[in-house]
Amino acid sequence: MSQERLWEIVAPTVEGMGYELVGIERTRNGRRAVLRVYIDTPAGVTLADCEAVSRQLDAVLDVEAPLRGPYDLEVSSPGADRPLFKAEDYRRFAGERVRIRLSAAEAGRRQYTGTLLGLHEGRVRIEVDGETVELALDRIERGRLVPRW
Repeated sequence: MSQERLWEIVAPTVEGMGYELVGIERTRNGRRAVLRVYIDTPAGVTLADCEAVSRQLDAVLDVEAPLRGPYDLEVSSPGADRPLFKAEDYRRFAGERVRIRLSAAEAGRRQYTGTLLGLHEGRVRIEVDGETVELALDRIERGRLVPRW
């Protein structure tokens, strides 16, 4: 199932419960698939919030069956190293430090860490070592905020 279809299934439940759907990841933990759903609110997310959303999503996902075979559903807050999934995330968190990994190397480099400058015409702008680098949004495999401690 496509990532877009997963969002169409998950978003109404999460948003209907009053949470922001931050993102969805599909990974593997050994031989078992994992569907990880990140949620947030302006006040933050508690364990009870994650449990409530998990129960609701479990019922919806049982009906929709978005993944073949057995999988584990994990619902969590995005945490201090919040993952960036959507174009809007790259606008919203401009000014923050980020770590970006590309799906394939560009100019011999696959990983970038620096200050996020925003998004312009489908390209993420990031300042790395005093230079502005532009990365195609569709080439980003993973983006995360870098926590400031």
